[in-house]
Amino acid sequence: MNPALNSSTVADILRRSAARVPDRIALRFGERQWTYAELDAGVSRAAAHLLGLGLRRGDRVAAYGKNSDAYLIGFLACARAGLVHVPVNYNLTGEDLAYLIGQSGSGVVLTDPALREAVDAVTGELAVSRVLPLRDAAGSLLAVAAAGDDVPEPAVEVADTDLAQLLYTSGTTSRPKGAMMTHRALVHEYLSCVVGLDLAEDDEPLHVMPLYHSAQMHVFLLPWLAVGATNHLMEIPEPGEILRRIAEDRHRAFFAAPTLWVALANHPDFGERDLGALRKAYYGASIMPGPVLERLRAAMPELGFYNCFGQSEIAPLATILRPEEHARRPESAGRAALFVELRVVDGSGTDVPPGELGEVVYRSPQLCVGYWDKPEETEEAFRDGWFHSGDLVRRDEEGFIYVVDRIKDVINTGGVLVASREVEDALYTHPAVGEVAVIGLPDEHWIEAITAIVVSKKDVSAEELLAHLRERMSAFKVPKSVHFVDDLPRNASGKILKRELRARLTP
Repeated sequence: MNPALNSSTVADILRRSAARVPDRIALRFGERQWTYAELDAGVSRAAAHLLGLGLRRGDRVAAYGKNSDAYLIGFLACARAGLVHVPVNYNLTGEDLAYLIGQSGSGVVLTDPALREAVDAVTGELAVSRVLPLRDAAGSLLAVAAAGDDVPEPAVEVADTDLAQLLYTSGTTSRPKGAMMTHRALVHEYLSCVVGLDLAEDDEPLHVMPLYHSAQMHVFLLPWLAVGATNHLMEIPEPGEILRRIAEDRHRAFFAAPTLWVALANHPDFGERDLGALRKAYYGASIMPGPVLERLRAAMPELGFYNCFGQSEIAPLATILRPEEHARRPESAGRAALFVELRVVDGSGTDVPPGELGEVVYRSPQLCVGYWDKPEETEEAFRDGWFHSGDLVRRDEEGFIYVVDRIKDVINTGGVLVASREVEDALYTHPAVGEVAVIGLPDEHWIEAITAIVVSKKDVSAEELLAHLRERMSAFKVPKSVHFVDDLPRNASGKILKRELRARLTP
């Protein structure tokens, strides 16, 4: 049978939208815009160009760039050419950058010319044959995509079981692992997003989070391309510019990680700009502090909020809390997405009763097929026929889950387990707290001493914060110490790197 008869690949998503709405604007970035027909043709040109360089189906191609139309074209061109796209956080340099390029076995790196120096500094020790500019240079992939009327069809057959991307995990507790995502997994996830998040062609979404992270690319940009929406892309997520764009361009849908929502809520323009056009607000990629969500919902009562929860290995959407469900369960992460089956189990893999704590495990066609070149880690995560997430949750009688913490972030203080998130949420209720992370540090008496690291918005003492907590929680949950810092270390998705904080503060 001809594979094209029943093809279901990432590149087909764009091809089908281009056939349905060829003249509609698919993407706007800066002064450039692409219709669906233009974008589809540009992707084919870029795919043929990559294959013309000698790359072969299954070869890995690292992408090291900021948000741009060129970055999206690079991903879709790899998908159409049967290549495996490896998104890399453009903030990584040195050993961290070399690790991802080297561990993935990427022979080609696509990069912004402004970032080329960081790539050149590490590729001499790696098996990289070529570094190609994504944009802003002669012979860039963007220039190839935009050049001429010729639209070659890449001479390669891509199956939906082929790898489309290596999505490297957050690496908050250890070295990142490359989750092997097939076209089939991503396409299933796109449908889960379209259905569960009410994505529509007239949403005029604004995309600001990094495309190297799976949430912005796979929960929002590609699914909105699938439904034929006009997508607006910003290079970097600058809070003041985001508020201006939403107000002036009348965007109706927007996604941000909780850390960015915090920054938007704290920005002086937040109460001044008219954000009334917004109808759909999405948050996820890390846990939203409860007090921050309450503040946002109170400030914008007509806005529908969606909580999106998951992780890289499941492409990454696993559960959704819809707007109509927030009133009764604002702290919930929702219920399983369309193609996701989940359970909550104890250490032996036995289901726990509703209300009790356990690890959430998944079965889904959205799941990766393992970790690149890490068989032991793959076997450990995919044991007993389920993927083990590492997330500690509880589930109510109606199937809604509540994320308590990452299992590795639960603190053992004097033999009693305390969820760091509970202490963080309590600290967020103090008006001087801008951001906070709570960790456990080794302690001879307590086993782990609960420790708070705070970014303050105004002058406040450690004793004032501790007194605030003593009024709100049991004494054993109150931190033993408070440290003030200017900012918190983060990974690509905005998650706080607690392992770095532990390393800094451990004697």
